[in-house]
Amino acid sequence: MPSFSFKVPDDYSGLERLDSYVASLPGGMNRSHLKSGLLRVLVNEKARKPSYRVRPGDYIYIDWEDNVPDGIEPEDIPLHIIYEDSRVCVVDKEQGMVVHPAAGNWSGTLVNALLFHLGRERIEQKKDAPASEVLLSRRPGIVHRLDKDTSGVIITAKDAASQEWLAAQFRQHRRIVKEYIAICLGRPQNWQGVVKTHIIRDPKDRKRFKAVEVGSAGKYAETAYRCIACYGEYSLMVLRLATGRTHQIRVHMRYLNCPVMGDPLYARVARTFPHAGLMLHARLLTIRLPGEEALGEFRSGTPVRFREVLRTLHRKYRKALPPKGLPGGT
Repeated sequence: MPSFSFKVPDDYSGLERLDSYVASLPGGMNRSHLKSGLLRVLVNEKARKPSYRVRPGDYIYIDWEDNVPDGIEPEDIPLHIIYEDSRVCVVDKEQGMVVHPAAGNWSGTLVNALLFHLGRERIEQKKDAPASEVLLSRRPGIVHRLDKDTSGVIITAKDAASQEWLAAQFRQHRRIVKEYIAICLGRPQNWQGVVKTHIIRDPKDRKRFKAVEVGSAGKYAETAYRCIACYGEYSLMVLRLATGRTHQIRVHMRYLNCPVMGDPLYARVARTFPHAGLMLHARLLTIRLPGEEALGEFRSGTPVRFREVLRTLHRKYRKALPPKGLPGGT
């Protein structure tokens, strides 16, 4: 995904629209290019429109995309369906599958697979609409995301009313339970706890995010963690999200000095497992289904890649367990 970032000089005295200002910069994009491929504009970490009036000292970050296809095609990709009714489809997503089409991944996504599974037609893409409408047209039925290399439970909607019903619960995070397991590098200082920070985009690397103190810039993020066992320098963790920020678990485990093993952005290469993929799996989702009062609970078993790593850890290291009285303790 192409990106463009810059800081407006402190002595800037104009009040141009952002799209006009960008077009006037050396190496900038013209307004028609910006409009057709725009994904996101951040000004001082806050989302803005191209009509925003530029101010001195503004730090501006723009995501856009090239070679956008005209439509999203149904694709015959096997899916592991956990649950399905007339309103929703719950999938056990495999590691490596992207959730919805975007720059660099216009095919082979969960959305492509669901269109085929549901017998839907190709979805023509909007190109001249506002960026928010363009993005929504690529995400039919998607109400939450898992990173490409995170496996596990994801729920999707089959119609607009169900999509809004589910999306409202994810926005509010009141009764939803999202639980993950992870194998991490390092041992946490405490066997269990809650990480509460704000999360911002890393100014040194725009692909990464970082945790900062509550009250700082960015968005509030909260993750409860529980260490099940330690094996040498490795830890098996259970994590529950109270919020749903991009890369939240990966950033918070890094914050605890226990980055998720196999994470190319936030972790070093594991000595014992140099070729490991991301060891993060969404194993439980509890949510109210459309029109229901009772909570639906959906689970995914422990993936093969976890079982293989754990067998090696059991063989190479002595297992350390939480003290008596703590969850998981003996």
